[in-house]
Amino acid sequence: MPRRITILQGHPDRAGDRLCHALADAYAAGALEAGHEVRRVEVARLHFPLLRSQGEFEAGLLPVDLVEAQEAIRWAEHLVLVFPLWLGTAPALLKGFLEQMLRPGFAFTYGEHGLPKKVLRGRSARIVVTMGMPAFVYRWWYCAHGLRGIRRNMLGFVGIRPIRMSLFGRVEAAGDTARRRWLERMRQLGRRAV
Repeated sequence: MPRRITILQGHPDRAGDRLCHALADAYAAGALEAGHEVRRVEVARLHFPLLRSQGEFEAGLLPVDLVEAQEAIRWAEHLVLVFPLWLGTAPALLKGFLEQMLRPGFAFTYGEHGLPKKVLRGRSARIVVTMGMPAFVYRWWYCAHGLRGIRRNMLGFVGIRPIRMSLFGRVEAAGDTARRRWLERMRQLGRRAV
C-alpha cells in the first residue's frame, strides 16, 4: 500500500552535493518507483531563528519559512531524517529546526499532571546518519548517545514509532563500491517505505 513520506534533509550545507543528499535522493527514487508519495524539506534552505525561551517554544509564532515544512510533517505517515554526525549528534541547524517543528499544539499537548499527549502518533521514522568514524564504534562504544536524544526525547516524545536507524561510517574513506552499495540500500528502504 502506498505511503506518504516526508524526507527531512538535515545537512546544513546548502550546496546539495554531500553524501547525505545522495542518500536522500536514492531513498526518494526508490519510494517513487514503488508508488509512494514523497515530499522533501531542505533544512539548509530555510530561514528561522533559534528558540530562546520557554515562552517562544510554547506560544511563539512559527516562522513563515517553516509553515510548509510543518505541513509536510503533518501530511506524512513516515519521516526520513538525514544528517551528518557533528560532535556526536545532529548539527545545530537541524536541532534548531526540530525544536521549532515539535512544539506544543502541533507535536504534543500538555495533559494531566504535565504528561504529554502525543499528537504525532501513527507515524514511523528512519534516521539516516553519516559519520567519519566506523558506525559500529559509534553504535557500540559511544552507544549512539547523540542519536538517542533525537530518537527517544524528540521523535519518540511526540509519538513517532517505530524509529529505525541507518548509520554509514567512515564516509571519507569509502570508495565508489561502498557508496554504490549504500545508495542501493537506501533505494531499497525507500521502495519498502521503512
